[in-house]
Amino acid sequence: MADPRGFMKHTERRPRPSRPVPVRILDFKDVYEKQDPAVLREQASRCMDCGVPFCHQGCPLGNLIPEFNDLVYRDRMDEGAQRLLATNNFPELTGRLCPAPCETSCVLGINQPAVTIKQVEAELADHLTDRVGLVPEPPARSTMKRVAVVGSGPAGLAAAQQLTRAGHTVVVYEREDQFGGLARYGIPDYKLEKHILDARLAQMREEGTRFRHSVEVGTDISWTQLRQANDAVLVATGATRPRDLPIPGRELEGVHFAMDYLVPVNRHVAGRAEAPAIDVEGKHVVILGGGDTGADCIGTAHRQKAASVTTLAIGKQPPAERPAHQPWPMYPTLFEVASAHEEGGERTYLASTVEFVGEDGRLTGLKVAETEYTDGGRRPKEGTEKVIPADAVFLALGFTGPEPSGLDEQLGLDFDSRSNVARDGYYMTSTPGVFAAGDAGRGQSLIVWAIAEGRSAAAAIDQWLMDEPTQLPAPVAPTDAAISY
Repeated sequence: MADPRGFMKHTERRPRPSRPVPVRILDFKDVYEKQDPAVLREQASRCMDCGVPFCHQGCPLGNLIPEFNDLVYRDRMDEGAQRLLATNNFPELTGRLCPAPCETSCVLGINQPAVTIKQVEAELADHLTDRVGLVPEPPARSTMKRVAVVGSGPAGLAAAQQLTRAGHTVVVYEREDQFGGLARYGIPDYKLEKHILDARLAQMREEGTRFRHSVEVGTDISWTQLRQANDAVLVATGATRPRDLPIPGRELEGVHFAMDYLVPVNRHVAGRAEAPAIDVEGKHVVILGGGDTGADCIGTAHRQKAASVTTLAIGKQPPAERPAHQPWPMYPTLFEVASAHEEGGERTYLASTVEFVGEDGRLTGLKVAETEYTDGGRRPKEGTEKVIPADAVFLALGFTGPEPSGLDEQLGLDFDSRSNVARDGYYMTSTPGVFAAGDAGRGQSLIVWAIAEGRSAAAAIDQWLMDEPTQLPAPVAPTDAAISY
């Protein structure tokens, strides 16, 4: 294990350092800097190597956290990186984008700040790419089986890599002009610089995975044709239908879905668009929704030099400490301060949006009221209405499921009560040979769940194709995102 007395000697949690706010909002480069190796080893030494490591329970991938913490403490970074890769295809993504449910399950977190597991993971991933490199792992043989993976987000890529390494011929289809799904154009570069994603894609190409971009399955090629041309198909299209807010004034110019703002800006940063479709420089910006997508809008608006940025949440402000009804090792709902929140802006809770206000078809403000809770739920409190100025509003209210895109008419797939693709305990849909993984079947969830489901779906597909026990890590039955988190 790491230092047996480490958690007693080093009680302070020292997170990854970040660039100063006045500097980092001038560009879209990574917010964070490299951690001092000595500090990293110190933080890894706080891991207690518990008899029952509950961090395993918190991590959907089952990462061998005490083991790689021990290796980092001993400065055996190469071995630590390999131990991480044993369970996680893309630690460079989870180390940056995952909210770290492992840390909320950390036993040390009962009475001390949890071990900086996510930070250790990110540093291991960077060591892997910077010093060792992403070494291709091509298969030793070909099974002569063809698998089409539709969607190149974390779930689709994880499944494709696993299936390629098992010897299957895998083609990944993506409707965008670049691969990576939400990680490509949905996530700002200050959270994930895209050369990190490109390095992993290059490794996958060298392993034999094939990629086809700018192909919308269901339109450019039918799902039926794709199924007939392949031995199996995996639907990994994500949950991309945004949740709307149908209140008076919704049609006003200036009210946008969050992704209609983020995607064009990220395209511009990538050099694939001359100018972003929406520029909020000098404007008053209001964001509805307090999740990760809302935070991405905050950081992007700051970098575009917005005059003001306000986030409105309809519910109560979460507590700073773990609430009694969410005891350890459950994943708690806490008040979080992301890097974007550190950069400025106002966060308002118990704010119900009543109406979008405008003149001549253009948004000028929001009518909001205080939220009150009654036996019938929550509603705007009468007599508390006020209008706040707004030149642009971004709806970051979550997603309601995958776009059908012919899945129902062309393949006859069934959908569950939450509008997700229905599947059995082995990721098979109602159509034999068609599987679903990630947000398309689970609903909007975490990146770590997407990778875990992609790995499990790959194992289920491999077993179904070969009619024999899979050599890939055994599949874990899918669960409902609404239940798990």
